[in-house]
Amino acid sequence: MELMSPDVLALPTVSEVLDLPVLRRGKPRVIAGASGLDGRVRWVHVAEIAEIGALLSGGELVLTTGIALSDEPAELVRYVDELAAAGACGLVVELVRRWRDRVPDALVDAAHRHDLPLVTLSEETRFVSVTEAVVALIRDAQLAELRATHAIHETFTALTTSGAEPASVLREASRILQRPVVLETMAHQVLAYDAAGQDPVALLSEWSERSRSVVQSGRTAYDADRAWLTTVVGARGDDWGRLVVLGPEPAHRHVVVAERAASALAVNRLVTRDRESLERQTHRTLITELLAGSAGTADLAARAAGVGVPLDGPLVGIAVRPHTTTTPAPALETQQALRDLAEATALAARKAKLPVLVGVVDDLTVHAVVALSGADVDAALHRLAIDIRRSAALPLVVAVGTAVGSISGARRTLTEAAQVAEAALHVDDGTRDFHRLDDVRLRGLLHLLRGDERLTAFAERELGPILDNARLLEALRSLCRHGGNKSAAASSAHVSRTAYYGQLARVEQLLGVSLDSPESLVSLHVALLAWDMHRP
Repeated sequence: MELMSPDVLALPTVSEVLDLPVLRRGKPRVIAGASGLDGRVRWVHVAEIAEIGALLSGGELVLTTGIALSDEPAELVRYVDELAAAGACGLVVELVRRWRDRVPDALVDAAHRHDLPLVTLSEETRFVSVTEAVVALIRDAQLAELRATHAIHETFTALTTSGAEPASVLREASRILQRPVVLETMAHQVLAYDAAGQDPVALLSEWSERSRSVVQSGRTAYDADRAWLTTVVGARGDDWGRLVVLGPEPAHRHVVVAERAASALAVNRLVTRDRESLERQTHRTLITELLAGSAGTADLAARAAGVGVPLDGPLVGIAVRPHTTTTPAPALETQQALRDLAEATALAARKAKLPVLVGVVDDLTVHAVVALSGADVDAALHRLAIDIRRSAALPLVVAVGTAVGSISGARRTLTEAAQVAEAALHVDDGTRDFHRLDDVRLRGLLHLLRGDERLTAFAERELGPILDNARLLEALRSLCRHGGNKSAAASSAHVSRTAYYGQLARVEQLLGVSLDSPESLVSLHVALLAWDMHRP
C-alpha cells in the first residue's frame, strides 16, 4: 500500500473527535458507517446547504442541523453520494430543528453503502465549540507528532555520529517502536534483528520465503497483508538491504523511525566498508554467542538459517591463524590481515558450496563453523584448507575440531579448533593442510589443561631458578627441540659449542638436574611447553 502523508497520520480519528466532551454532551449515536470511525479528520465544516460536495477537499467532518436538506429520498441519497465523492470523513446531524427522533432511512442507507460514519446528536450542540475543540485536538496531535519526530531524529543522529553498529541501531529502533525489527540483504537473508521480546525462532522461521512474498514498492512501503513496513537501506545509489518492521499499520512516527534507522545503517556501512563487512559482523556475533553458550540452540539455529547458513550436522569448528614468528605487526595491520583472512575463508567455503559462519572473534584467530551434511568430511576439509591457503596472502595454520552432530556441540568443536591452532603454531612444518588434536599430541594435551593451576605450578617448580634468564631458557628450549642433541641445538641457536655447552652447564647447576637424563629432559620440555602457554 502507499503510505499516508505525515500530515494525515498526525490527525485525530472520527472516533477520537466524537469522544470530545463538547460532542459527548450532545449524546452522539453512530447509526451508520461504524467501520469508517478510524478515518482521519482534517477539518470540521459546518454546512447548512444541500450542495456541499463542491466546497469540500477531503477529510472534513460535516456538521449540520439538516434544515436545508430535502425530504425526497433521492435528494438525500445524492447528498450523501456527493459527501463520499468529495472525501468527507463523516456526517454529524443534530436532531433538534429539522428531525426530532431519527434521520430518514434514505440517509442511513446511503451512509451504510459508502461506509460513511453517520452520527446523530439528540441534544442541541454549539457547532462553533465543536470546531474550536477539534482544531485544538488537531493542533495538539500535530505538535505531539513533531516533538516525537524531533526526538527520533536526535536519537538516530547520535547513533549515526557515534558510529553505532547495526545491532545497536536495531535495538534502539525496536525499543521506540515496541515491534520486531529485522535487517536483511537484498537476497532476503537476515543480517541482524531485534525481536522486541518475541520468540526469535518464530520471528525468523522461513524468513527468506516470507520476505520474497513482500514486493518493495518505492523506498518505504507497508504491506497490509503481511503487516510489514519495509524501507530500503543504501546510499549513493548502492542499495544493499531492507529494514523490516513487523506490526499493524504504522503511525507516522513508525515510518520516521524506520527511515532514520535505515539511514544510520547506510552511513555505518559506508564508514565500516574498509574495516569489516556487515556479513562478517553478523557471523561474528553468532560465533561469539556459540562460543559463550549464551543463547538457546534453537534461537541460534534459526538466526544462522536466516543468514543463509543452515547449521545441520555434522558441524566442524575451524580456526585459521597467520603463521609468523616475526615482530608483531601494529594492531590495525593485524586486524586488517585477519579481516582479509576471514573473507578468504568465506570465499573458499562458497567455492566448495559449504554453509559456513566465519568471523574474527579475537585479535589472533579467524573462527568458522562449517556444516558438512552429505559431504565426505575429510575430503571436504582438505579441499577447504587448500583453498584457504591459496586465497590468503600469508603463511597460515589451519586447525579443525572434532565433528559434532548438532549445533549444541558447536562450542566444543570451535574451542578445540582454537586450542589446536595455538598448539600447531609451534609444530607446523608446512606439510599438513590442516591440524587436528591428534596431530599436536603433547602440545594439544597441554592446551586442554592450560587453565589448570597445577600445570602452571609444575612449570614454575621445574624452571623457577632460570625463569628470569631468557638466554638460559632459550638454550634449554633449543636442546629440547633437538631431542637432547647438543651439537644440533648449538648449531640451530647459532652459538659456538663451547659457549652453548657452558649455558647448559649453568642450567644444570641452577636446576640441580642432569640434562643427559632422558626423564629430566622430558620433564623440563613439558614444563617449557606449559610455561610458554601460560605466558601472556
